[in-house]
Amino acid sequence: MIQDKANRFFTDHSASIDILADRISEKLECPITIEDANHRIIAYSRHEGEVDPVRIATIMRRRVPEQVINSLWKVGAIPKLFESGEPVVIPKIENVGLGERVAISVWKNKEVLGFIWAHATTTFSSEKMDILKESAKVVKQVLMKHQKNQRENDENYQEFFWKLLTGHITKWKDMEKECRHFDLNFDGVLAVIVFEFQDKLDPSIESQANYLIDNIQKIPVLCRTFESNQLILLTKLPTMDQQKQIDSFISHFTNKMGERLQSMSHVTGAVGGLYTKPSDIHQSFQEALYVLQMKQLFPHECEKMVSYDHLGVFQFIQTLYENKKKHHDRNLILEKLTQYDEQHRTNLLKTIEVFLQCDSNVNDAAKILHIHINTLSYRLKRISEIADFNLKDPNQKMNLYLHLLMSRMELSDL
Repeated sequence: MIQDKANRFFTDHSASIDILADRISEKLECPITIEDANHRIIAYSRHEGEVDPVRIATIMRRRVPEQVINSLWKVGAIPKLFESGEPVVIPKIENVGLGERVAISVWKNKEVLGFIWAHATTTFSSEKMDILKESAKVVKQVLMKHQKNQRENDENYQEFFWKLLTGHITKWKDMEKECRHFDLNFDGVLAVIVFEFQDKLDPSIESQANYLIDNIQKIPVLCRTFESNQLILLTKLPTMDQQKQIDSFISHFTNKMGERLQSMSHVTGAVGGLYTKPSDIHQSFQEALYVLQMKQLFPHECEKMVSYDHLGVFQFIQTLYENKKKHHDRNLILEKLTQYDEQHRTNLLKTIEVFLQCDSNVNDAAKILHIHINTLSYRLKRISEIADFNLKDPNQKMNLYLHLLMSRMELSDL
């Protein structure tokens, strides 16, 4: 009976989304908003009388404020909306100015397309709850059309983004034309961030990742794309001194993904260099990929590194390694210590490697090696004697350290 009434009320499926919002509002006797899955406003109804500050701010910004979204996660409202298509009653959250709401998620198969939020002024009856469910079915058709239009435009947008990432835009005039078409402004400092997941991404994880990117709001994201197990972002910053903001964004995203999807595989983030010319976007992309490569090859040394500009000697280690292979370069100190360890079953090579990693600090090195400082001092003396190695010569120490790194790269090639 209720369903028949609702269906008759929503018979005109050709009505605009704004008219539909007003019809739902009229039937529920309260203001409503229709949002996409990332809390961007698709439509909102007219309202009379007083409404809370959150509704006004949402309409003005065309999206729900970040602090409100965070509060809705904390009280468990949004997780419930992602779990089922049943209405969820949300009590007041006074610290962010949110009045009581009744919300429902709009689903297509196993994907959340968006939400209807009702600004409830009285407790909803079971009849109104049923009307809200029927409203979600009608809104589903509108959101599917909205999503289809987005995806059709998205194909051209993705192709343009990949041209930027691969450096295949040769004429700036062509680039300017496409920038205007996609309403992209590249004035500022540009950088590419790559998040690499352990496993190939499925639509569910992509949806969660998109949701976080849109709601973290730490730095502006101009373009994004998913490729196999990677999420690739093009970000824009006002000035060159924004590295800390980028590092914070990467850390925040990886932590939040862990909270949202507890069973999800490990995520690693990296950012390439910062550039002011759009023609250098492909360079930043390659540098971000290089950081991920270094983090995989040297997980201990590069564990906390996310930026290409902060890689230090690791910026050049691949070039040095390729040059070493090409010219068959040797390091006699490394060879002597390797030979001695094999013959005497000692661990001098590991000792000197840790010592160099600790910037020649005997206290730190001894702790990592779990040996007494006197034992370490004796080993260092033997290393100096066996390999004719001057522990006070920074050139010899750097040369040996680089060759130790390259020897690990050589093992990874086997």
